[in-house]
Amino acid sequence: MTTAGVLGFVGLGVMGQPMCRNLARKSRATVLAFDERSAPLAALAADGVQAAASVAELGSRAEIVFLCLPGEPQVRAVCLGGGGLAALVHPGQTVVDMSTCPVALARELGQAFASRGAAFADAPIARTAQAARDGTLSIMVGGEPALFERLRPLLACMGSEVTHCGGVGAGQAVKLMNNMVVAQTVVALAEALAVARASGAVDPRVLFETLAKGSADSFVLRNHGMKSLLLDRHPTEGAFPTRYILKDLSYAIELAESAGVALEQAATTKRLLEATAATGWSDAYFTAVIRTIEKR
Repeated sequence: MTTAGVLGFVGLGVMGQPMCRNLARKSRATVLAFDERSAPLAALAADGVQAAASVAELGSRAEIVFLCLPGEPQVRAVCLGGGGLAALVHPGQTVVDMSTCPVALARELGQAFASRGAAFADAPIARTAQAARDGTLSIMVGGEPALFERLRPLLACMGSEVTHCGGVGAGQAVKLMNNMVVAQTVVALAEALAVARASGAVDPRVLFETLAKGSADSFVLRNHGMKSLLLDRHPTEGAFPTRYILKDLSYAIELAESAGVALEQAATTKRLLEATAATGWSDAYFTAVIRTIEKR
């Protein structure tokens, strides 16, 4: 039976671990977590988070289950695979997918859980790993309005901006468009920086500092641009890697194609990032795309 007040959390990666910590600290609920790795579970024990031996155990005890997984294959395995949550849940439970996945998958999950009498919402996240630690993520939610209102206080433990975007799948749609715009902006900044360096017409730092004072200013310029592109620093740990942004771009293009829309700039950005990954930067922060642009 589901225990009232018990929350479940599956997926304790770079984003998931601090999100789970904030949920446990701020909600004051009993939080049960599962991950295939023991290290994050051990780290969260100090915050009172209990370790589940399996997804099945977590699903049997938690009233609300949050997922924060790398992408569609992992979410499918946890929810729709053998012994997955869709076969375990019962009326009254809720599953909230905070991973970034295709809109079509969110709708499929919504139907699968509804057939068991369980509620479902997609609630992907935006902003940085530091924002996950600080509890200041932007969370985009797709689901029924009443469910959103019920989830809002818990999501607010992890994010400072919690937005109801519409029905199931709407949260994923906003997240995919967000990441598509970010990726394209990074490429535009990388091209501007490459021109400055190659031409010698303007100091690269002066270029970016001046852009930040004008109409080209943006969060991406001040973060991805100033802190990574300009310094040519593309870390392989604790940052959003090239392979992840490629996944999200693929989902965005898939959504567009399903609606009959051709995304030419997104396709170009994807090709540049694919070339970046192919030259050994797959696990590096996706700002490494500048290496590909400068070579060309």
